[in-house]
Amino acid sequence: MVELFGLLGKSLKHSFSKPYFENKFKALHLTDYRFENFELPSLRDFPELLKNNPRLKGLSVTLPYKEDIIPYLDALSEEAKVIGAVNSIKIINGETKGYNTDVFGFTQSIKPFLDFNHQQALILGTGGAAKAVAYALKKIGVEIRFVTSDAKKKKENVFMYAELNAYVFQSHKLIVNCTPLGMFPNEASFPPLPYEHFSSEHLAYDLVYNPAETVFLRNAAEKGASVVNGLSMLKLQAEKSWEIWNSA
Repeated sequence: MVELFGLLGKSLKHSFSKPYFENKFKALHLTDYRFENFELPSLRDFPELLKNNPRLKGLSVTLPYKEDIIPYLDALSEEAKVIGAVNSIKIINGETKGYNTDVFGFTQSIKPFLDFNHQQALILGTGGAAKAVAYALKKIGVEIRFVTSDAKKKKENVFMYAELNAYVFQSHKLIVNCTPLGMFPNEASFPPLPYEHFSSEHLAYDLVYNPAETVFLRNAAEKGASVVNGLSMLKLQAEKSWEIWNSA
């Protein structure tokens, strides 16, 4: 019997998850395991997806569904409840439970690069991935502020891009891009930051991993900042999902 796993999203042209898991299955000699991309134009189709794939055991969830998937699930892990975002779903006998493995992936991938300069962070974006990053950073003692282009989301701990200046950059030396800006196939796009304020004390982290170097990372590196892309996070969160999917 085939054991089925997959990735849920709206457009999955950018994703490495399918080849990643296919290579994993091959290495482990799991000849009856399959991984499929499930592109859904709307989450209204999610119940039908489950009905049509009774062998489905686990799903990764990517943008733009990390928050909106929650009402469709039967249960959430405690961490996913607090964060308000899900990127991994375990399915047992048709029952779905949501988890957040982005927190684990991000935390483990950024730890080697943090130093005393990185006590305050700017998180670009306010979606599901940004919520997971904020939760992870607060757990390790980093103060965070969000940055958005949506005036409706402006509140006390949220900057608008136009408010970012030399003073803000001097006091926030960790910058994490949680938006899809720069992701394949729109590699020319990038967050509208005052890149001249990056310095050698800054760490720029981009959750985007395709391409390996985004315009955001390249611009930051040109000013001497340390830069990290999201490939390590992708692998770490995928392995944590695999562990959850196969747990008793």
